[in-house]
Amino acid sequence: MKINIMFFINSILLGAGLAMDAFSVSVANAISNPKMSKSKMITVAGVFGGFQFLMPLIGWLCVNTVVNYFKAFEKFVPYIALVLLVYIGGKMIFDSLKNESDENEATLGAGTLFVQGVATSIDALSVGFTIQKYSFVSALISCIIIFAVTFIICISGLIIGKNFGNRYSKRAQIIGGIILIGIGIEIFVKGLI
Repeated sequence: MKINIMFFINSILLGAGLAMDAFSVSVANAISNPKMSKSKMITVAGVFGGFQFLMPLIGWLCVNTVVNYFKAFEKFVPYIALVLLVYIGGKMIFDSLKNESDENEATLGAGTLFVQGVATSIDALSVGFTIQKYSFVSALISCIIIFAVTFIICISGLIIGKNFGNRYSKRAQIIGGIILIGIGIEIFVKGLI
């Protein structure tokens, strides 16, 4: 595909579509961590954007090299996302109920953030099929645009969640866990259809 205005519009729309799960998880993270620092917010948005950058690029590489192996893996994507997000959401709910008397906010460690990044972007591997006819440079530029769009959308989600979490901090961690479980179920159902 030639790099023109339609290329940029398609990449922006692709990025917005891919970023919706990351947006929801960003909201849930900020609800559970209403005192999240600006640097942590940038890190969270950067991780989600980074995974949304990498996954389509890896998908493009797979499509242009080992298509048959990728097609075999693709059917497991909804199951992987479901397990990861239900685990993280369930853990958030369990931790909030266990520490109900303790007013500490949930911690968002590197391991949890990594798992969330994988879970919310694993379906982006299939975008490699969408951009398979792009040259490597075009695919790379498209993935950079996807990163930027995801980053902006996730920052917005973090701000929204942080405001909500500050208002309703008593049950915010439970709400965040329910949101993550719901996203996992939604990805799973979409993958089966």
